[in-house]
Amino acid sequence: MTGIIDYNAGNISSVARALSSLGLEFLISKRPEELATAERLIIPGVGEAAFAMNQLKKSGYDSFIIDAAKKGIPILGICLGSQIVMDYSEEGNVDCLGLIPGKVRHFPDDLPAMGLKIPHMGWNNISYRKTDPLFSGIRENSDFYFVHSYYLDPSDIEDITGVAEYGIEFSCALNRKNIFALQFHPEKSGKQGLKILGNFATLTKESFGC
Repeated sequence: MTGIIDYNAGNISSVARALSSLGLEFLISKRPEELATAERLIIPGVGEAAFAMNQLKKSGYDSFIIDAAKKGIPILGICLGSQIVMDYSEEGNVDCLGLIPGKVRHFPDDLPAMGLKIPHMGWNNISYRKTDPLFSGIRENSDFYFVHSYYLDPSDIEDITGVAEYGIEFSCALNRKNIFALQFHPEKSGKQGLKILGNFATLTKESFGC
């Protein structure tokens, strides 16, 4: 069973619809104890990092997620959820969960001068940097749907599995052991996005030797 973390900052309904369309078992909960037996966790998210971290701390989900990560439970952060698994976000200047070392940075202020709007919104193809089980069966340069003003900047480039270009080349997919972070929205990215969610649903802590 896949647990979907509801922390008042997530695109819960679209993720739930995507998993339902795949016939996958899932549970949405605001209470960490209800997801204690989940085989994997999804942290969705739309909004602002400081608010999100405040909500996680209020609910106890911050320590719950960190403990689950240590146990080898597969964890997938989507959009805002991908950002709060990092060490720190420039959005609200807030410390995050620290599951993947690195920072979340704002797109350069000169992008509008290049004719590029912030936030980056719409379809963008991605290039692979290394093998990632989430992209199994998905061709390189497939398009995915993005909505964001901030991007992932990991400390270790070995954590980068996918990049995209929007004025600059930026990391849009990370994997560090059992932690996965996707800046784009797989649940809004058609067949290729559903394939990613289906691939994630095959992972358990045993996939990582735990």
